[in-house]
Amino acid sequence: MFWQIIQMALSTIRSNKMRSLLTILGIVIGITTVVAIAAVIQGLNGWFASQVSSLGSNIVTVTRLPQFSGRFPTEEERQRKELTREDAEAVRQEAKNVEMVTSILALDFQRFPNPNVRSGRVHAANVKVFGVEPDYINVYISSVRSGRFLTDGDVYHRAPVMVLGATVAETMFPGQDPVGKTVFFENDSYEVIGVLEKRGSIFGFDRDNFIWLPITTMLKLHPESKDGLTIAMKANSQDAMPLVMDQVTELMRRRRHVPSDQPNSFDVGSQNQFIDFYKALTGGAYLVAIVIGSISLMVGGIGVMNIMLVSVTERTREIGVRKAIGARRSHILLQFLLEAMVLTGIGGVLGIIAGALISVLVNWLSPVPSAMPVFWIALAFAVSVSVGLFFGIYPAARAAALDPIEALRYE
Repeated sequence: MFWQIIQMALSTIRSNKMRSLLTILGIVIGITTVVAIAAVIQGLNGWFASQVSSLGSNIVTVTRLPQFSGRFPTEEERQRKELTREDAEAVRQEAKNVEMVTSILALDFQRFPNPNVRSGRVHAANVKVFGVEPDYINVYISSVRSGRFLTDGDVYHRAPVMVLGATVAETMFPGQDPVGKTVFFENDSYEVIGVLEKRGSIFGFDRDNFIWLPITTMLKLHPESKDGLTIAMKANSQDAMPLVMDQVTELMRRRRHVPSDQPNSFDVGSQNQFIDFYKALTGGAYLVAIVIGSISLMVGGIGVMNIMLVSVTERTREIGVRKAIGARRSHILLQFLLEAMVLTGIGGVLGIIAGALISVLVNWLSPVPSAMPVFWIALAFAVSVSVGLFFGIYPAARAAALDPIEALRYE
């Protein structure tokens, strides 16, 4: 009986193809919007997580300013005392479950967007310059292609040495080994002691277009940059990261003499927080998709209800005949409900297919992959069928309530 009713519903839809297609257009648009945006955001989230993971694993960072606030620093935050290498040493000595620690000092990209880095007449453009300690290479999982990385001796003696990223090396010394050669940075000469293996790009930035100096050399050259010092550490496991963050927070509060009733005058963050912050931002796009999809589904649902009411009117005599030969009210009710649900279900399937095609198009046109989320596909189909159920109740009830005698008299 149930299968017969479904066949009757499909037969009715096939006999009015154009009307059925126009009726479910709102459903198709709503489902397409939700599935396409969900696919793009799912892909972006996966891409973002892989980009962050490529920096290294189990990394905790301490900074003077908030890391993931999404706003400009307040006056209180700008007035905070800078972090120091002594803070990093205290973390190294006192924090448990920490494998290694490094201080990092970046040359201010806004003040020095294109530092003067050259070898002879060859200039390297848009190079990012960092002052670091020896454990930097271990915290951020890098390896040396030739030569060596910085040592404690380089840091202690403020040595005029530098390590090049692969892009800088290829730009200034194409086809050569740069180790032992001289590079000028702001008119001071530095001996190249090493070149790192290619590390690739992250968020559009070429991580191989970097150079690294001993942090003490950087502080001597640019003492004004000390307020941007970052402390980075590698926890010995993912599970230990919350404990490390708590220990470091307590240690830094003690070292910076923060009263117990006052908030931190620094920020402790992790890769997971960075990913969560990004997902919170993309959550807004999910909300937009849901709002647009809901409006389209509402419009589509009203269209389905209207067309089902028209169908009830057009098929009044058919309903009367079916009741006269023994069809129950529940059979009529179920038939019209199923017609509405099949109609919106078809709209849902078409919307899912359209959303999938958009996802494929995004994959083809963009370097950022999209991903078809099974959860959203299942939810989209379930919602589309539910729209048919909800908006089909009233027309189905009207059809089931028709008096068979009056229905047979209807012209």
